[in-house]
This record gives sequence, C-alpha cells and structure tokens, in this order.
Amino acid sequence: MQTAEQLRFSTKDYLDWEETQAEKLEFVAGEVFAMVGARQDHVIVSGNIFAALKQRLRGTPCRPYVSDLKLKVEAADAFFYPDVMVSCHPGDLDNQQFISNPSLVIEVLSDSTAAYDRGGKFAAYRKLASLQEYLIVDIEARRVECFRRTADNDWLLHDYVGEVDCQLTCLSLSLPLAEIFEDIA
Repeated sequence: MQTAEQLRFSTKDYLDWEETQAEKLEFVAGEVFAMVGARQDHVIVSGNIFAALKQRLRGTPCRPYVSDLKLKVEAADAFFYPDVMVSCHPGDLDNQQFISNPSLVIEVLSDSTAAYDRGGKFAAYRKLASLQEYLIVDIEARRVECFRRTADNDWLLHDYVGEVDCQLTCLSLSLPLAEIFEDIA
C-alpha cells in the first residue's frame, strides 16, 4: 500500500489516490481511514442480503451493491463502503466510482465498527435526501434494526427479532430473518 504524503485530501485527490490503493479506504472531511477485513459470518450475512435483494429486484430500476462500491455523502464530505446498499436513482447508473442516491443502506455490525455504524456513520447517512431506510444487522443478537425515515424527516426504529420478515417499505419487499442469517451457526 502506498503511504499518503499529506495529512488531508481534497475529494478529487482522495478519489484519484484511492484508485491506486490495494485496500479500501473511507474518507471523512479530508481524512482517510483504512477498512479492516471482515470475519466469515459478516461476509456470509452481507452476501445473503445482497443475494436476496438481487433476486427480488430483478426487472426493476433498483440495483443492490456490495461493499466494494463507495457511497458519496456530499453533505458530510465523506465516502463510505456500506456492506450493502440499494439505489433506484437513474443518476447512479452512470457513475462507476460511487453512488450518491441510495434508498437503502445496510451495515452488518462488527465489534470494531458497531459504535461508529450506530453513531457517526448513521449521522452522515441521514444527510442523504434519498435515504429512506437504514438497516443495522446484529449477527450476535440475530436482530435487524430498521430505521425508517418518516414524512416529518424523523427516523423511526422497527426492530426485527425471531422468525419474522424484515419489511423494506422503500423497496416494497420483505426479507425473512431466516434468509438473512442463513448458514450462521
């Protein structure tokens, strides 16, 4: 990996520099942060969600994306790598480096990122006008927390635990928790 020769980056400099790096690097207000590798259960759950969304969204204008594509949050001067996200916005189809208008963002919790996913990262995601739902998937608790934007621009928590289906109203579909946590011991 190349070492950054400067402490702060402009957005353009970050995008140019990051393309030459071997690992994923998130960007927040001029600073760059390395992403750590994921554990097997994390990868399985993210893959389960992506596969379920890909299957259910076939033939629609919506596309699911996995963690290798960046999400630009302009209002937060940031780029993130969500575990899974869905965009139905036609403007996102033309940009190969990142998307900017997701309807749904999903983060699968890990010990090292849980506090940030619930706090600072969610605060940044809430600045996306297009975002309608934010899912936090807790493997240990076998729980999905769905934060849904209300008409008043508040965020309402819908907690899914047990043998239930997680309702994704922004996409008019549901995902059974059994499918999300499939192959997890």
